[in-house]
Amino acid sequence: MKRTYLTVMVGLAAVLAFSGTVTAQAEEERIEEMVIVAHPLSAEGLSQASDVLEGEELDRKVAASIGATLAAETGIHSGSFGTAVGRPVIHGLAGPRVRIMEDRIDTLDVSVTSADHAVTVEPFLAERVEVLKGPSALLYGSGAIGGVVDVHTGRIPHEVPEKLTGGVEARYDDNSDGVATSLKLNGGAGSFAWHLDAAWRDGDDYEIPGFAESSGFRAAEEAEEEEHEEEEEEEEHEEEPEVRGRLPGSDYDFESYAGGVSVVQDWGFVGISVSQLDADYGLPGGHGHHEEEHHDEEEEEEEEEEHEEEVEGNPLLEMEQTRVDLEMGIVDPFGPFTSLNVRVGINDYEHQEIEPSGEVATDFSNEAWEARGELVYEGDAWSGALGMQLLDREFSAVGEEAFVQPVDTSEWGVFWVGERQFDQFGLELGARLGRVEHDPTDGSSESFNTWAASIGFVIPMGDNWQLGLTGDYSTRAPIGEELFANGPHIVTNAFEVGDPTLDEETAASIAGTLSYVGDRWNFSATVYYTQFSDFIYEAATGEEEDELPVFQFMQDDADFFGVDFEVSVLVAEWDGGSMSLNAMWDLVHADLDVSGNDNIPRLPPIRYGGGFEVRSGNLTFAVDYLTVDEQDDVTDFELATNDYEDLRVYAGAEFEMGGGSLHVFAQGRNLTDDEQRHHTSFIKDLVPAPGETVELGVRLEF
Repeated sequence: MKRTYLTVMVGLAAVLAFSGTVTAQAEEERIEEMVIVAHPLSAEGLSQASDVLEGEELDRKVAASIGATLAAETGIHSGSFGTAVGRPVIHGLAGPRVRIMEDRIDTLDVSVTSADHAVTVEPFLAERVEVLKGPSALLYGSGAIGGVVDVHTGRIPHEVPEKLTGGVEARYDDNSDGVATSLKLNGGAGSFAWHLDAAWRDGDDYEIPGFAESSGFRAAEEAEEEEHEEEEEEEEHEEEPEVRGRLPGSDYDFESYAGGVSVVQDWGFVGISVSQLDADYGLPGGHGHHEEEHHDEEEEEEEEEEHEEEVEGNPLLEMEQTRVDLEMGIVDPFGPFTSLNVRVGINDYEHQEIEPSGEVATDFSNEAWEARGELVYEGDAWSGALGMQLLDREFSAVGEEAFVQPVDTSEWGVFWVGERQFDQFGLELGARLGRVEHDPTDGSSESFNTWAASIGFVIPMGDNWQLGLTGDYSTRAPIGEELFANGPHIVTNAFEVGDPTLDEETAASIAGTLSYVGDRWNFSATVYYTQFSDFIYEAATGEEEDELPVFQFMQDDADFFGVDFEVSVLVAEWDGGSMSLNAMWDLVHADLDVSGNDNIPRLPPIRYGGGFEVRSGNLTFAVDYLTVDEQDDVTDFELATNDYEDLRVYAGAEFEMGGGSLHVFAQGRNLTDDEQRHHTSFIKDLVPAPGETVELGVRLEF
């Protein structure tokens, strides 16, 4: 914490000092805003498939986790762990292959370490969410082979607002008695701009339409009990009651606060923000924590007595993160460059996994920082950006369930992206070189050289049609958990074993996106294929350790193929109103290059759906119906997932109030009350998604 507060003081001093020294170099005209987005070329149109959520669309889709917020987008699923936790899964790729950022700097949390660790971005405070679908390792490091999710918060202002702006929102859902409240304020005067935001949300255990355990899981348990029926007759056995109707351990309580200040001059801006996130949430799944083996008889007797007095319930995770961000943007810094952007994120993160008795089982901490700088240039022939990225991470896990040892990780990379317009098409090129080094407490350090290259074509086809073609080759260094894990992880019901001999993972990808943007209808279809060499995955071995199934990190070649399709059509217009229809369909298929069962673990199933939206005056009404197919292409020791339907309805009204607006809305989710199990979830057979949910909300913007 001392380091964090020292950084804050140094950052504030830098803001004031820099504002005084650079003013003399100011241009004659003050810039209004410097827009930096997830990809330096995105303002001109990308060959790569991408998605953006902002404004009313983001307000309607926002949920308790960033994974759930994006889960209805084509090609994106959520690796959920109850309501509080959910990382996006893009084109079937998850974990370290999907980079999640806050204002273009990594979240710097430990969400890639385990499926039960929450991402430390607050969706209810997001101003814009950008998604790059497909390889983005070239810009954001060796891990981003699957894609990038960048959450924009606006915490470091880029311009001085003419007046005080902001908003406040409150939501309530009847399923978990959940309440979410958020607040934003933006202001400034002269050369100074400031931003404040806060969010509070909490919910009780949520309702589910049936049993917590899936039918396949219950059938497997019954078969196992019958197999050992004779042994059980000789022993006293007390069956645990089956949980249904409400999911224990799915409660949560999050609080987030942030403030930022910037100095804005003719030359650009420099600013700092400080944010604090505190969270307590249950860990559903019905598993107790690991008890170490005792070989002394007296200790065993004491353990039995403690067991008799053991408190029932689910474990709890208590999280705390303090983060400091610094950013500087300069217009026309020198030579041919039109802008320079430098960002630094410094993070102090820790969480404790706590037994129902109140005893701390494991303590995780992650002190990390990341810095990146980009120079943008525009020329007669080529335009683009070049930059450098640095990352340092000190991770530790201490306690009886510390399934991975402390690891220090450092990474650096340099990159270049450029584009050139020809008469018939636009050409995009890029390259990156980098190095990753892991230094564990116990064992020798491991170093990996990474590189990536890409080529893309943007081909206008007349009448608002466009074809984007991309080819990428990239390498990914294994993360510390894949290399050094070796211990019980009870929350995910697994004994996880890493492999320190893992090599770099390489991926060769090709993709094509055909799109149309018109006055009455929009269309987008993406087809992609990725061939992996030395693909790293975690799979059950069929063995047991400490009465837990063993999951081993392995490495084999693999192929991924998929299709994303979406279309919307304006079917009717009238004075002050309109009606539109929409449809979507996505699939991903993947195979391992192994003999026997070649399925990939936790691969998303096929989805398809459609809906309509009606606007009339200040009223909006929308219906969306999604069908998720069964997933029976499963690995050994993995259960299939049944199909389900998801009906969502939204109704809202907007009223002008002075210089602002008042929004009142209601929406229903899973109105079919189907048992929904996300096949991408590590605990899908123990934790279904919430049942029928109705949410009411009001939002004031000014």
